[in-house]
Order: sequence, then C-alpha cells, then structure tokens
Amino acid sequence: MQISGWFASDPAHEARFLLRLPNNWNGKLVVAGTPSQRSEFASDYAWSDYVIQKGYAYASQNKGVYAFYFVPAPTPPAIVPSDPLACRFSPTFLNSIWLHFYDDDPGKPFTQWAQYMIDTAKLARVGTGALYGREPKFTYAVGTSNGGYQVRRAVELAPQFFDGGVDWEGTYVDADTPNILTDLPPAVLNYPDYALSGFSASSTAAKNIQLAGYPPDIVGAATTLWRLHYENYWELTACQWQKRLDPTYNTYGPDLTGLATYNYVSRLSVSDVGAELDTFATTGLIQKPLITVAGTEDSLLPIDHHARAYARAVAASLAAQPGYPHRPQPAYRLYEVQNGNHIENYKSLFPSLEYILPHAQHAFDLLVATVEHSSTLPPSQCIPNHGGTISSTPAQPGHCALLFAP
Repeated sequence: MQISGWFASDPAHEARFLLRLPNNWNGKLVVAGTPSQRSEFASDYAWSDYVIQKGYAYASQNKGVYAFYFVPAPTPPAIVPSDPLACRFSPTFLNSIWLHFYDDDPGKPFTQWAQYMIDTAKLARVGTGALYGREPKFTYAVGTSNGGYQVRRAVELAPQFFDGGVDWEGTYVDADTPNILTDLPPAVLNYPDYALSGFSASSTAAKNIQLAGYPPDIVGAATTLWRLHYENYWELTACQWQKRLDPTYNTYGPDLTGLATYNYVSRLSVSDVGAELDTFATTGLIQKPLITVAGTEDSLLPIDHHARAYARAVAASLAAQPGYPHRPQPAYRLYEVQNGNHIENYKSLFPSLEYILPHAQHAFDLLVATVEHSSTLPPSQCIPNHGGTISSTPAQPGHCALLFAP
C-alpha cells in the first residue's frame, strides 16, 4: 500500500509525505532523507527498492519544500532577472537560464529539513500501527547528500524515533570553516583559468581548486569531471545557499561574476551568514549508531571538508561527554569509497570512478546487524576500487591515502 500526501501544518501544501507498507512487513521501518531539493520519490532507486523487497515499511519526504521553477530570462539591457532570488543555472549559459529555489522563499528555512525528517518518522509510525496493528520495532534513517544531512540530524536530535542511520555523502553544515560557502566559490573562480590552461593539472588554477579541498580532475575524451561540476553544480549550489543564508549579498554584480568572488569569512562581519548557518548546523553528538559512506573523488562535497569533517566532529563531541571513554558511546564508522563521486551516473563517462550505491546498501545491512544482533561494525576504512568491499580486516583502515587512485 502506498500513501502520499502533505503535512497539514504547511498551508502551501509543499511539504510532501510518502509511506509504503508492504504485505510482507518485517516489523521495521526505514525513513529516507531527500537529496538536493528533490521530491519524496528521489530515493526510490537507492533506498526504497532495496528495503521494500526485504519487507521494511518505507517513508520519505521532500524537506517541506518543492524544488524550483524557471524564471524568465532578463530583457536587455538588464543582465539579471527582476526576481532577487533567481539563480543562474550555469556560468556557461551566461544569462539565458535562471531558476528560483522554493526553499529560498520566506517561511522555508533550512532548519525545517531536520524537523520534517523527524516528523516523517512520527507519522510513519502511526501509519504502520494503523495497518499492521503495531508500531515498528526498529526504525532506521537513510539518505544521500542533503538527505544524508537529515540522517545525521535524526540520530543527533531524535534517538527516541531512530535506532541508527546510514548517511551517504551527507552535507556538512557548520558556521566555522570549512563549509559549503567556503568551498564552492574558489572552484567557480579558478575553473575558467584552468580550462584556458588546457586542463593542465600543474596549472596554478588547478592547484587552487585542489587547495580548496577538491580531488583531482579526471579528463575524459569528451569532457572533464570538474567541467561537469562547473557547468551544473558549483555556482548553482552556492547561489541557492547564499540566497537563503546571506540574501543581502549582490550575487551577480555589474559583470555577472556570480559567486566566484564570494568570501564567506569577510561576510561574517557584515551579514548574519554565520548565525544563519549555525541555526541548522550538525553537532556530531550522535545518540544512535551511524555510518557515513562517502567517495574520495566527490567533486561537489569534498570528502575532507564534509565526510571527514563530520567524522572529526563526532569524535570531538563524543570525547567531550561525561564518562568518556569508559561510558558506552554510539558506534560511528566512516567508509570511504576509493574513487567514488557524488554523481553516480558520471561513471558512464569516467570508468575509473566507482559506484557508491552497493557499499551504502551493504552498510545498511551491517547497521541492522549491529543494532538488532549486537554485531561489531567493521572499522572505518578505505574501500579499494576495482571490486573492493567493506571488510572486517581492511587493508586500508582509516582514510584512503589518495583521493584518486588508478
């Protein structure tokens, strides 16, 4: 049985909800976060298809907001639309395609992302109880990218509703550096010079992009990995966050520079951007077992500034708790996929990339085993490319030595 609808508390009816209840219910529930600004159906392939076949009830949501709508291109001599919240789709397309993200609207703050994840768990428990006559014995959180962020907040804030989680390349949110507004602008700024260098890895521009945290570029026959991110993700993602968190900044200026020259640190003294980030920051203080799965070749959310940064936050938060290390603490693991990228289907263009999906699903099964049967999770590790898997005796415990390996 599939139930879809919206949260009645949202007068705009943008806050969508999805619940699937299988005939062969195993007594357990999976609640999915949502990547990017996508719909409640966005995790169907990665998570719903996998867990429904195992008998889990499945619930999802859309973080309380629709994705975006197209804004009419500016009419010359104007160079930007009259909509102050419009974001240019790509620097490559100059001023021809513009989007308005719904979550930059009033009444749709990023703080609601965690709340809708928790509210979905509450509602799904009621739904399972209504059909099966009992609420689930175990509830797990899963999610990718911004949905991975939702998983982290779920196990930080609501241990009464979640027994553990798997976050797949979750977005790290912190008012301190690094964060998404410190990482993306340097990549946008330096990419054109890198392209002019003939995609030279030894160019100053390439070195600057890597100094901002990014893994090496992969140059293919038709395009490069960095080029795809420059054209489709870097500026657009930065704009969406800037419009919400630092709306007084003049995004495009007189020459359409976009976010290339945005300086988060200098904006701290003239705007509320730091305080805004802090309102929905992750703390690392997990209260239930959590596994992070992330790719070393993530060119949108660089692994050292997101997955590893969150792992460091977890270690610091748990170490600061009374009774540490003698008091039992929730298990945390970081499984790094050698050559894994944020965008799975880019492997079709760059065969040296690795899929993360099978490792994330394997991590879910390992989480269930540790929650329900007290199994010990394999240690944090680097999962080798070319057929590697999560191992109880890894060849590379801890971090991968290289961000890109042949």
